[in-house]
Amino acid sequence: MGKRDLLIRRLEQIAGALASTGRGLALLGLGSSGLDLERMDHFSDLDFFAIVPPGSKAGFLDDLGWLSTVAPIAFSYRNTPDGHKVLFADGVFCEFAVFEPQELDAIPFAPGRVIWKAPGFDETACAPRPRPGPAEDDRDWLVGEALTNLYVGLSRLRRGEKLAAERAIQVSAVNAVLRLAPRIETERVIARDPFAEERRFESRFPGLAADLPSFVQGLERSSESALAILRFLERHFPVNDAMASAVRVLAGGSPGAR
Repeated sequence: MGKRDLLIRRLEQIAGALASTGRGLALLGLGSSGLDLERMDHFSDLDFFAIVPPGSKAGFLDDLGWLSTVAPIAFSYRNTPDGHKVLFADGVFCEFAVFEPQELDAIPFAPGRVIWKAPGFDETACAPRPRPGPAEDDRDWLVGEALTNLYVGLSRLRRGEKLAAERAIQVSAVNAVLRLAPRIETERVIARDPFAEERRFESRFPGLAADLPSFVQGLERSSESALAILRFLERHFPVNDAMASAVRVLAGGSPGAR
């Protein structure tokens, strides 16, 4: 059996284990375990929500015996108040959360696939509720976020804080640049992870992906990375001259150089 077949079968087995407890309501697959099943491959993990009746959540989280009936568990830990990350002994990795139906209205999640539901359970409870778009989609906010992260990161670099600088420049500023990508290049129709902009970025924006190596040059090249990000921003968006000059000075270059 190939790994993909094993993963699909494991989802079905987990659904069966939840049903066998007599206390499950539904199993909701997410990501490549859900509506994007065609993306599942040898390197996929299993993401799912177990929906259980009110008052029973703690029992499912505190004792994973219901899950270990599927296959021996080699490693697990409680990664959130609502769930676990688990490695089965045969190499299948999964990340899951347990929710009671009334909790689903309050949490953000992408649409999923109901793999199993108890008779009579209303599966519309498993649909995410519409939420207003985040302010972070605003162009000027994102450009400002990128610029200020470059400034703060270079300031920390001047203090000798190489790691803090790398995180501010090559992670936080780059994250803002990734969110600006749809304003520069037409996004290819590939499943997007709304909670991790970096997922499948190379396939979604192949043109902009060519710039990534210059944005992320490593711990010892944060200044070079910052200047590359700044030049990129200046090519595509209005950039405040004072901030651009300040970033260049901190990076060790001429205030007006481009």
